[in-house]
Formats: sequence, structure tokens, C-alpha cells
Amino acid sequence: MSKRAFITGITGQDGSYLSELLLAKGYEVHGLLRRSSSLATTRIDHIYKDLHEPDVRLFLHYGDVTDGAHLISLLRRIAPHEVYNLAAQSHVRVSFDEPMYTANVDAIGALNVLEAVRQMDEPARFYQASSSEMFGLVHDSPQNEATPFHPRSPYACAKAYAHYQTVNYREAYGIFACGGILFNHESPRRGETFVTRKITRAAVRIKRGLQDRLYLGNLDSKRDWGYAAEYVEAMWLMLQQSEADDYVIATGQAHSVREFLEAVFSYLDLDWRDYVEIDARYQRPSEVDFLLGDASKAGKCLGWKPSHTFSDLVKLMVDADMKALDKAGA
Repeated sequence: MSKRAFITGITGQDGSYLSELLLAKGYEVHGLLRRSSSLATTRIDHIYKDLHEPDVRLFLHYGDVTDGAHLISLLRRIAPHEVYNLAAQSHVRVSFDEPMYTANVDAIGALNVLEAVRQMDEPARFYQASSSEMFGLVHDSPQNEATPFHPRSPYACAKAYAHYQTVNYREAYGIFACGGILFNHESPRRGETFVTRKITRAAVRIKRGLQDRLYLGNLDSKRDWGYAAEYVEAMWLMLQQSEADDYVIATGQAHSVREFLEAVFSYLDLDWRDYVEIDARYQRPSEVDFLLGDASKAGKCLGWKPSHTFSDLVKLMVDADMKALDKAGA
């Protein structure tokens, strides 16, 4: 009998890559889908096309992580072996504008999923999508599993709450619960309001003469950027271990937003300084200046390490946006 997995946030970047990975491993995959007047399944639509009718193993269920009662009944009915909580209001800047909503989804939502797992007849193994933003105003570099948290946004505070609840449920109830402290991870499926995808999408439009300017905030902040499709494998590996634990997932290299700009525009034979302007609206009330991860524990215990370089990631994202733009134009 194939394993069953349940994914919240299945229509997001990570959820779509994780779905592909689990289906390739023979899983039956169930996902939580928020009800909306328009379908937001673009990132996973291709999966249905790739599956043959008798082999459909992807099922979507309407619901929301803020509805704890529904989650309890849903998990009891599906009885998954593994639960991946990827649902979140994941935009750091937006969390300053919507702090209560962010807390309800990212903090209380995670607690609802954990409680639903605890009340299953056979509790599933649980993965919580924690974030490098929890380190915030960093005290040590690079950051590892023992580095203290100092969150600097409503998003980071909510993620820290969810992370500690994951640890608490592991220690208090013996649930196999892991926290994956993932540093920034990007891909062609990254949301268009996130800085990396905002840059690559604008750059190809500028190259094609469809856009004149790109407005950004802080260019000096540095991040440890990896490839999302590789990071979801680390999520899966965490739940295959004999003991539950928390892991940092990162490349071990940091680059500034300015360096990302230079790499993208240079790849397109453009000078970013001719097109980019700073807009104060994109500045955060409190900034996280530098994040650099130490994933040596994941390498030792999970056998995981990234294979895509910073340059690989830039080219992959630019090529995908150019292809999508040309296809739309055609």
C-alpha cells in the first residue's frame, strides 16, 4: 500500500515541488485548498496532465488552517502517514500591514494542524515549514540549529511561535514532529511579489521593451538563496529518519539583492543601474540585514546538500521567465 501525505499550502511554490516529489515516490497526495472565486492551482495543474486517469493520486480538499475543527475531521478521514504544513502568509513586508492575519495563519494555523495530527488515531509524522527569518537580528554567523532567534517582523514572530509549538508537541506528546529552518529558496514558481522573481520577471520584460522601470527597496540586505526544488527533498528526508529533529537547510553562501540584480541584468546584457529606482514603500520598518545558513547537520544526518549554485539559480529563473513571456506573446 502506498503512503499517503497531506500538504497544506499545496498550491504554493514549495507545495507544488513537494507534490511532484512525493508522487514520483509513489505516494497518494492530498492537499488543502482555500475556497476562492478563482482557482489558484496554476503551479500544480500540470501534475494532473502528467498523471493517467487510472493513476490519479492527487486529491484536493477545501479548507483552511484557521479552521481547526475541519482539520481534525479531515485528517481522521484521510489518515495520512505524513503531514507537511507549508501554509502561510509568507510575505515579510506584507506581514507589517497584516500582522493579525499573519499570526492567525502562520502561528495559530500551525498549532491547529499540530493538534489535528495529535488527535489522529495513528498520529502522522509532521513537518513544519520554519524560516530563517526567525534569526532576524543575527547573533552569530553562519546560523545553525543552536543560534538564538531574534525575529524582526510579524511574519518571523509567527514562525517562531509555530516552530516552538512543533518542538513542544514533539517533547510533550511524543509526536514525530520536525522543524525545517529553510533559508531563502527560489524558483520560476516563486510568487511575483517576492524580490527575486520580481527582478527576473521585470528584467525580461525590460529586455523585450515591455517595461521601463523596476522599483525596489533595500539593495544591501544579504540572503542565502537556494533552489526550492532541492529544498523540498530535505523536507521529505526529515520525515524518513528514525528520530524527529530540527534542521537548517541552506547553501552556505550569501548574496545581496544588488548582487542578484547584477547577475540577472548582466545575463541579459543589460546594466541594472539604467532601470532600477529605490522606492521607500518597499522598505521594512525593521530590517534583517544578513542571513547565512550552516546546513552541516542536514548534510551529516540527512545526506542532503544543494547542487545548484547562485549563478545556476539566476539563469534558471531568467530563462523560465523569458520562455513564459515569449509563449504569452506567441
